[in-house]
Amino acid sequence: MSARQGIVLRCYGPGEQLKAEETELVAGPGETLVEMDVASVTQLDRTVLAGKLAQQLQPPFVPGSEGAGVVVDSAVYPSGTRVVIRGGGVGVARPGTWGSMAVVPDSSVHALPIGLDTAEALALLAPALTAHTAVRRVAGVGQGETVVITGATGLVSRLCAAVARAAGAGKVIGLVRSNESVELLTRLVDQIVRVDELGQVGRELPWCDAVIDTVGGPVTSGVMSHITPGGRIAILGYTAGEFATLDLHQLIGRDLRVLPVNMQRTTIEAGTVAQVLADIAPAPITPELDMLPAARVDDALDRLTGGTAERRVLLDLTRLR
Repeated sequence: MSARQGIVLRCYGPGEQLKAEETELVAGPGETLVEMDVASVTQLDRTVLAGKLAQQLQPPFVPGSEGAGVVVDSAVYPSGTRVVIRGGGVGVARPGTWGSMAVVPDSSVHALPIGLDTAEALALLAPALTAHTAVRRVAGVGQGETVVITGATGLVSRLCAAVARAAGAGKVIGLVRSNESVELLTRLVDQIVRVDELGQVGRELPWCDAVIDTVGGPVTSGVMSHITPGGRIAILGYTAGEFATLDLHQLIGRDLRVLPVNMQRTTIEAGTVAQVLADIAPAPITPELDMLPAARVDDALDRLTGGTAERRVLLDLTRLR
């Protein structure tokens, strides 16, 4: 067993009643002791702080469902390994990541690939898991396939492009609005096709094996006309509209599959986080993030409420030491 002194943000709630306290953290069998660098502030954390989950710890407890740092002691990883923490009930059914040190189950610890920045990896993890689910699990993109990604400049869409490449796609096509800048898509897609102001897809869109649709509405209807027989469309968003007209003649005649991506009903299997990190490591994607000292956790929670869906909020836990 390994033990270390550390400072944690302990919640006395329900509610955002957080206090920094010094404590001893002891890692037992099946557990890893991690010196923390950063932690995410997520909607799940807000829900736990409000005491709204039946399976969660009762106050006082240490919140934080995601984080990243360096292994101090573990039966799985050598000391000094950079890791991210996610899963295993961390921050919900057991103490979380909001501290200078954390004790977590071995199964919730995932090694960071070389070259992937710690804070950026943590900020990208949740949307990358969505992209992984859409591309690999739902659409089942395989070797040599042509894949179209709608709303291609969005963060999740760009991550879908990265995952599709890692899955072996032969060609990745980004679908964007007519007046949209495509600078963010450099090195992520092989071809860019624009849709008009009404979301209509032009004939320049080639045939494809799979579509990852993040926008919905008329775009969904348009891209279905370009899917090869036996192909599929995985739908995970509807920013362009909640309703789409489906041509049943095309759907049946070409044996197309329409596949919803529902993250709330998706179980993250063992090895998924490691696969996701490996998929996105080479991709030129920089997330939007706010990094705040851990002492300003109240401000971080406020920013989570007022921020955009693509902007992530992180706590700098090195400021607790």
